[in-house]
Amino acid sequence: MTKLKGILLTEGMHGMISQVEGLAKALDLDFIHEKIELNNFWKLFPPKLTPVSSNVYKKVESSDFDVIISCGRKSVIPSIHLKKNSNKRVINIHIQNPKVNFKNFDFIVAPEHDGIEGQNVISTKGAIHYLTESEINENKDYLNSFIKKDERKIWALIMGGPTKYYEYSRENIKAIFENLNNLNKQNNFQLVVIPSMRTPKNIIQYVKDYFGENHTVIETIDKKAYLSALAISEKIVVTCDSSSMISEAALTGKPIYVANISPKKNDKRFQRFRNLFKELNITRNLGEEVENWNYQKLDETNRVANIIKQKINS
Repeated sequence: MTKLKGILLTEGMHGMISQVEGLAKALDLDFIHEKIELNNFWKLFPPKLTPVSSNVYKKVESSDFDVIISCGRKSVIPSIHLKKNSNKRVINIHIQNPKVNFKNFDFIVAPEHDGIEGQNVISTKGAIHYLTESEINENKDYLNSFIKKDERKIWALIMGGPTKYYEYSRENIKAIFENLNNLNKQNNFQLVVIPSMRTPKNIIQYVKDYFGENHTVIETIDKKAYLSALAISEKIVVTCDSSSMISEAALTGKPIYVANISPKKNDKRFQRFRNLFKELNITRNLGEEVENWNYQKLDETNRVANIIKQKINS
């Protein structure tokens, strides 16, 4: 049977790519990515005040697709326009709250903490993503040539980057490092630090300077290193700015500590997400007592894909 063709629309950020690609894989689509760029004038307007027109965004090259999966504010209008102007039946799925009439989409996939409801809304616990258990296990040995060869347990520190809510100032990051250093004195682990596309270079250098030769710092963006760290670590620490990476880590079933940064503006939506993950027994806050705990591995991507498949088939 021929696979359905998919087009994925995002602004190109890791968290968005992870979500659209994860769903496309789970739906078994033959897909391509298109990075969306709005024309200058329309960058200033929210989607609800933007016309559904090709004048709004720079041309999308692909014209042959059965399914559109979009994520992020800039992709809302292109998704609606491409579906409307296709010469065949196209299913469009938007991830996150599109902040326009929900009827413009066949499906909307949004995290529970966004608090949106509708007949075509599928709520998720945290963010869907592109990681799979098999992919994590396949890359388990990748970090063997990087890590220090000794008897210490591995802890992973997964770092995001500055956002409009959280500042990666030296002071904020130093507080996280001091916390980890104190825990290390009591628990003697080897830290494996994995940066993301958003992690500033000066912060990566600061990690190296702070933790020295006794730990492992990956300096480049390396997905295999990320997967390997998830596979070999006993505990996982993720900075609070990335709901996506916290959700990805929850696929492992391992204890996750959230490294909190004081917000510079109201972050209630992210607090709701973190509170939900605490209630699900997935996370603790970094600095709390070190312990082992179990929870049901969170695989929302395949759950959502199965719901969509069933609705399409019926």
